[in-house]
Amino acid sequence: MAEAEDRDWQRLDKWLWCARLSKTRSACAALVERGAVRLNRQPVDKPHARLRPGDILTLAMGGPERGTVKVWRVQALAERRGPPAEARTLYEEIAAG
Repeated sequence: MAEAEDRDWQRLDKWLWCARLSKTRSACAALVERGAVRLNRQPVDKPHARLRPGDILTLAMGGPERGTVKVWRVQALAERRGPPAEARTLYEEIAAG
């Protein structure tokens, strides 16, 4: 039996989608699968990785020639995918490249 999300963690792909990183959850999962996300400095390629408040995400955005790196501290788990202003309350940007 698959373990349901608990109140203290959330699937990485679902959280990224709620944080409005991409328009679809499958696009967020693909981003994780191709190695563009690190969780607490560790490479992660599983969209179902557990994300908790306080975790640090390193996101490699864009292609190699125009890529940027964002570093976010997870502030809260998502209840739903809300408007952009609500999504910004889920994380704190601690570095940008």
